[in-house]
Parts: sequence; structure tokens; C-alpha cells
Amino acid sequence: MLSNNSQSEKINSDSIHHDKNDAIRVSVLSEALPYIQKFAGRRIVIKYGGSAMSEESLKEAVFRDIALLSSVGAQPVVVHGGGPEINQWLSKLQITSKFRDGLRVTDSATMDVVQMVLIGRVNKQIVNGINKLGASSVGLCGIDGGLIEARPWGDGSHGLVGEVSRVNPDVIYPLLSRGYIPVISSVAASTDGTTYNINADTVAGEIAAAIDAEKLILLTDTLGILKDQQDPSSLVQKIKLQEARSLIEEGIVQGGMKPKAECCIRALAQGVTAAHIVDGRISHALLLEVFTDRGIGTMIVSRG
Repeated sequence: MLSNNSQSEKINSDSIHHDKNDAIRVSVLSEALPYIQKFAGRRIVIKYGGSAMSEESLKEAVFRDIALLSSVGAQPVVVHGGGPEINQWLSKLQITSKFRDGLRVTDSATMDVVQMVLIGRVNKQIVNGINKLGASSVGLCGIDGGLIEARPWGDGSHGLVGEVSRVNPDVIYPLLSRGYIPVISSVAASTDGTTYNINADTVAGEIAAAIDAEKLILLTDTLGILKDQQDPSSLVQKIKLQEARSLIEEGIVQGGMKPKAECCIRALAQGVTAAHIVDGRISHALLLEVFTDRGIGTMIVSRG
């Protein structure tokens, strides 16, 4: 049994510990307030992918972040792919994946699986995950309401791999105005009704531009743009549009980061205020990037 003095010391120690924790919480909330006020009513497009789609704890954190963004007045729009799960189902169905130039060559059998997985499974899992937290989300794909018009990518030699020809934002506006969170899978159709699989980063960027989004956020499995790929401390936290172009031209931004940076650049050139490349392996990465002074990834801005 503790002596009266020991009990008093323990109580005082616990009180100090709680006081410190409370002070940290108050500091975080205080820091978030101006950002909450700034982004109320603003549209934020989030490309959801990478480890944040496969690890349960990260899934839960992303869904909570999206629900919170909506509850404090922001208007999040979620765009997703689902490559790993597509691969699993192709393997189960014994359909061989072929890749050319880093892209999956998509025949009609593969496209059937893409639609089944992205629209029928992944999309509804995300919608269900967000809705369980008390928010209201609605699942869509590019075909719904003619949201996205597609065309063949490049010379068409990759089969049913597409790119965005046009976005119809009128499908999204009524949902946002009523407080719903659109969750969009990256499948779309051309004018002749042919369905295409489109890179989700590209879809997110084009939707962000079409709805005049304040922010485009790409959740990835990297820290952001690094000046030295082997040195995490070389993370570029904030960069202007022209500087981002220069990093690509100089070969500093390359590999899988290059198309992500190019996606951000296109969105900014079309009027999006800021684009972010954020490490989705960090729990609550969305809130840390949007509602804190420092952020955690790379922010690209058109000016300022």
C-alpha cells in the first residue's frame, strides 16, 4: 500500500501528465481552427490508394479523416483505384496480366474484372466505411450520369486503358450541396459506350479541375517529392508550379512520382489552388496535411 506521501506524489504526477496531454490537445485544436474556417464550404478532392487501402488501421483513419472533413463543413470528393485487389481477382480467375510501358494491357475479360472489383467491391467498401462513421457518402463511377467521358489512352495499343476526355461536374454539385460525399471509381465510358479503366490519379486531377477544388490530395506510399531519393530529409515541403516542372525536366522527379507530379501540375494549371502528395502510410495523414501548420507531405502551389 502506498503511503499518503507516495499517493500524493502519484496523484500529482498523474495530474501533470493529464495536464500536458490536455495542453497538447488544446494546441492541436487551436492550430486547426483557422484551417477549419478557411476550408468550410471548399471542395477537396482526395485520391485514395496505396497502403491506406489495404491496411485496416489506415483504412479506418482515412475514413475518419474524410468524415471529419465533411462534418466541419469542407466538401470532400473521393476518387479511388484498386490495383492490388484487381490483381488478386485476376489471379483467382486465372487471367494473366500483361503490362506494357508500365500500364496493364486491358482486354475485355480483364475489363470485366476491373469493373466488378472497382465498382462492385472497392467502391462499396469505402462508402460503407465512411457511412458507418455517421457521414453520408454515395458511390459512383465515371459512367454514372456521364460523369466522365473517356477515350483510348495513347494509340489504343493498351486495349481498354483510357484517359479523361471530359468531366461533367453537374453530377457532383447536387450531392455536395446536400452534404453527401461522392466516392468515385475510375471506370468511365466513351461516347460509343465502350468502358475504359483510367488511372485514378488522372481522374482525381481532372475532377478537381472541373469542380474548381481548393485542394487535390494524392495519398501515396511515399513521403512526397524528394530531391534525393535516398534521403528522407530532402523532402520538398512546398514548391511552386514552375519549380515542380523544373524538377521533372532535370530528372529529379522520376519513376512513379513523375506521373503524380504531372497530374498535380495539370490540375493547378486548370485552376486548382493547391495540390498535395501525401504519405498515406501515416495514420490520419489527411488531417495532418490539411489542418496543421507544417503538414507532412509535398504541397505544390501555382503561386505564393
